[in-house]
Amino acid sequence: MNTPRPGSATDSLSTTGAKLVVLVLCLGSLSAALTQTLVIPIQGELPQLLNTSASNASWVVTATLLAGAVAMPVTGRVADIVGKKPVLVVSASILVLGSLICAISSSLPVVLTGRVLQGLAMGFIPVAISLVREVAPAHMVNTATAAVSATMGVGGALGLPLAAWIAQSFDWHALFWMSAGLALLMAVLSVVLLPHVKDEHPARMDFGGAIGLAIGLVSVLVGISKGTSWGWSDGKTIGAVVFGLVVLVLWGLYELRHHDPLVDLRTSAKRPVLLTNIAAVLIGFGMMAQSIVVPQLLQLPEATGFGLGQSILQAGLWMAPGGIMMMLFAPVSAKMLTRFGARITLSVGAFVIAGGYLVGVFLTAAPWQLLLATCVICAGVGIGYAAMPTLILENVPVHEAGSSVGLNGLMRSMGTTIAGAVMAAVLSAQTVSLAPGVAIPSHDAFRICFIIGAAAAALGAIVVLFIPRSARGASGPADLGVDDAVAGTRV
Repeated sequence: MNTPRPGSATDSLSTTGAKLVVLVLCLGSLSAALTQTLVIPIQGELPQLLNTSASNASWVVTATLLAGAVAMPVTGRVADIVGKKPVLVVSASILVLGSLICAISSSLPVVLTGRVLQGLAMGFIPVAISLVREVAPAHMVNTATAAVSATMGVGGALGLPLAAWIAQSFDWHALFWMSAGLALLMAVLSVVLLPHVKDEHPARMDFGGAIGLAIGLVSVLVGISKGTSWGWSDGKTIGAVVFGLVVLVLWGLYELRHHDPLVDLRTSAKRPVLLTNIAAVLIGFGMMAQSIVVPQLLQLPEATGFGLGQSILQAGLWMAPGGIMMMLFAPVSAKMLTRFGARITLSVGAFVIAGGYLVGVFLTAAPWQLLLATCVICAGVGIGYAAMPTLILENVPVHEAGSSVGLNGLMRSMGTTIAGAVMAAVLSAQTVSLAPGVAIPSHDAFRICFIIGAAAAALGAIVVLFIPRSARGASGPADLGVDDAVAGTRV
């Protein structure tokens, strides 16, 4: 039987009401995450659709990833200052606006503007994860956190087949009309059903820190994401990465001197938080690698001798069960969090991801074999994704919960961006000739990608094991520590 925590939002929420709130947070996070893969099925057609070059059209994908990376820590900090519900409503409204802008235009500058706004809405996810721990009863906290955390991966996995079906059946603008409809529903439900927990911690917003972080991150991520197409030794690539790193170093010095920093680097340097964020980069790398490699292998023509000849829609459908696996393993993750704690849960999840990649190394002869590898990998993601924010929330002050979870989300995004660059470099470095002037990645290149993905995930699992054991023990570590602290600040 649940005993409401004194002063908590659950004092006025029944278990049914809490479940409804968690469902709204899951739907909102899923809708935001869908934007990451929304245009991938039509990526090859974007130059013609937008009347531009392939290089320019690639920004339609990249812009959303960059905006999302910057938005997560910034939005989390804003939520810490003004409260979480207002920020969730604004994030949902931004997604509506960005989707509508894309839905009514075929001009590259206008569509890029809409895609940047869609990326900014990704800030909904870390704030939702932070809020769920305040509104869910104690016995639901781990399950609810696992469910909301899993939507980041689920949205990306389910977005691919859904977007492929819509793009093949309707005009490409229908992708954004669908996104706008989901976002509008997400905004209305957020206004009507989310409780307002008095969780704001008034402080001055660190606008200088936000601008510095944006400039540094965007520069580094542009250099990494464009390295394959520009060339890794090209001046633009090196200049972007070096400039970004210099800005981030200066940003760090500025943050250390600021009385209300965007990101408290002293807190972030604490061993449990630092190691969790390092693991987030490695595990984010491991999660994304299969999303890049498996669809390509599925779609290569059978004439190659190892390609599986699937259409875009078929490839998406073979990938879709991975998203379902993430959701199915969210309750498993919740039980592991309660029984073993977040540290062991995250490490196990990462090792499962590594095992899935090893399956992929040896089983690539049929779509069902890649499906098996993908499902194992996504099961590991489902287990591990809930543990990351739990580890963060166990080890940061309550007034930094949103920004700290946002920074962790940023680290995952860094991992996925690096994975994209590394996988592209490997696949372009080892090729075979399909026809005169037509080179495709070799079978060995795909196997190397699987091995790299396994190594990254396994390294992430090992890093997690160096996180100190929680003094609170395995039985509901986050529930006792974080929730009690939060309850003491609510009025």
